[in-house]
Amino acid sequence: MSAATPPPRFGVEEEFLVVDAVTRAPAPRAAEVVAAASALLGDRVSGEITTLQLETRTPPCGTAGEVAAQLTEARKVVAEAARSAGLRVVATGTAPVPGVVPPPMTVGPRQTRGNETFRGLHDELALCALHVHVEMPDRHRALLVGNHLRPYLPVLLTLTANSPYWAGRDSGYASWRTTVWGRWPVAGPPPVFTSPEHYDQVVERLLAAGALVDRATIFWDVRPSERYPTVEVRVADSAATADEAALYAALVRALVVHLSAAVERGEPAPEVPADLLRVAYWRAARDGLDGAGVDPRSGALRPAADLVGDLVRTLHPVLRAHGDHDLVVGWLDRLLAGGTGARRQRAAARRGDLTDVVDYLAEQTAG
Repeated sequence: MSAATPPPRFGVEEEFLVVDAVTRAPAPRAAEVVAAASALLGDRVSGEITTLQLETRTPPCGTAGEVAAQLTEARKVVAEAARSAGLRVVATGTAPVPGVVPPPMTVGPRQTRGNETFRGLHDELALCALHVHVEMPDRHRALLVGNHLRPYLPVLLTLTANSPYWAGRDSGYASWRTTVWGRWPVAGPPPVFTSPEHYDQVVERLLAAGALVDRATIFWDVRPSERYPTVEVRVADSAATADEAALYAALVRALVVHLSAAVERGEPAPEVPADLLRVAYWRAARDGLDGAGVDPRSGALRPAADLVGDLVRTLHPVLRAHGDHDLVVGWLDRLLAGGTGARRQRAAARRGDLTDVVDYLAEQTAG
């Protein structure tokens, strides 16, 4: 990217759980919150596949500060809409206080096909993630950048781990959502693709095998978006705060720009053995920032914070070119000092019980 070329725009999709203000368990009333919030947010807020969840979206943005402002506004609107109905919204990958299993689903032919296809996997569908879209000139570039992104997915997960609780207990993992989500037939890191035609051939095979309801159920952690001219990075838990979400989004955009330059130079994507990438995912999901991570390039076990530091140092020139550097470094310093959402959820639990975790998350979410 030359100095005269503006950086690609990027946008964020955030998923939230709706919880009862008294029990703190997930409540099947997301539609009420969406209806109230849409008066201010319009189509930037919508329901999700379960009636326990809602999603907000930013418009395409040019800077990290703009993304943060959009996320902060949307969170305040949905939080107020929830409070008015005796509810709360929380940004977490999994619910600290368990709800009904299976979670109540929205109704429609696509949901019916999903139930028939995925069966018991839908019992674990009340999960919330953070998705970042970065503009791409075409699908071919999106796929090649995705190939280069694969080794970085574990460290991106390390930064955003925010789901330690499952079924009312501490899972021992920083991101239990990642472990649950990995059970889907098309999830986790994608294969390496050589062209859009190759991608379409793989997707057609998956459809023929009955592993997908449709192309929207391609749940790989990197994919070319079916709706937008973007590469979509889907590896993260929902972030506890708007600033953490904006930090992650800015790093993803910078990484995509950095790797797109490598694609333009004709550099091949690093070859990462599938078994090593799987182990790197597992360590990132288990430990988050509070332990060691696997360097997928070398296989070495290193402090997770060092892997994050390596990534950010690599991206310093791009962040400076975008005007995001100082803001991102400030956010990152606060995250490294205070810990990921998973660490902070556990700290809240030590003050009492899991209802305290939900209260903490509601405060963090609303900002």
